[in-house]
Amino acid sequence: MAQWRILVVDDEPMNLEIIGDVLDDPSYIVSNAANGEIAWQAMLVAESVPQLLVLDRMMPVLDGIELLKRIKADQRFADIPVIMQSAASSSSDIAEGVAAGAWYYLPKPYAPNDLLVIVRAALEEVAEREAANQVMRNRRSVLDLLDVAEFEFHTLKQAADLALTLGGLCPDPASAALGLSELLVNAVEHGNLGIGYAEKSEMRRNEVWEQEVEARLGDPVLGARRARVAFRRMPDRLVFTISDEGAGFDWRSYLEFSPERAFDPNGRGIAMARQASFTALDYQDRGNIVVATVPRGPRPT
Repeated sequence: MAQWRILVVDDEPMNLEIIGDVLDDPSYIVSNAANGEIAWQAMLVAESVPQLLVLDRMMPVLDGIELLKRIKADQRFADIPVIMQSAASSSSDIAEGVAAGAWYYLPKPYAPNDLLVIVRAALEEVAEREAANQVMRNRRSVLDLLDVAEFEFHTLKQAADLALTLGGLCPDPASAALGLSELLVNAVEHGNLGIGYAEKSEMRRNEVWEQEVEARLGDPVLGARRARVAFRRMPDRLVFTISDEGAGFDWRSYLEFSPERAFDPNGRGIAMARQASFTALDYQDRGNIVVATVPRGPRPT
């Protein structure tokens, strides 16, 4: 059984105990720190760096915001997802946390299931990155010969597999694969299958999202739709054009990560892809076509 290393940072012993009870699962190896400085020192000397942080905002010695800034400024730890929990949950507080690098935010008090849903969503991000790195290590050099290609896909698994393959064409394969995965998965679940933002949030909280996706793939109308991605290698850039057969959506509000969506287990993908994976992300038509651009690296010899 795979085990995830989770570091919980909170100065309140009762909170540590409660979170420990919530995360009492054989899949999780949970360690605790009473403030940000203790957590930082533990990360520097630990044999196994945590794969996820659950971080209190207000603590003595070194608070959550300052620890988060340290983590995101250090290349060794920058990709670790951080769930910030705090009673300070005004729009300005959340915006500050998001700006520092917390893509997940839980206002205190919260229900145990809310924490579990966010933890699972964050660890899915970790799993995708680790899978991307593994595939890139094993990728075949024939990918580097591609200059033009077009692919059709139908399911979430096909979207994820295709994102890993296409990510291998890019100078930073793991980052590109994650960004492409967000766009390709969005083309299937939101575009072709018509699963809206609020709908997906509710499904994730109730743990029925995968079942609903399978049900819609079996629908004679929705299941007949296909998504496509076209690749083109230009002199100075790599261009990926993703399209679906859905009704489209208003993408403008998703290009930046909104504090209003910080409490939800989804809704970060497009903003994360735009920020970390691509130099340009341009939506066209009614939102069912998106062009993602990556700077071109040297072709291996």
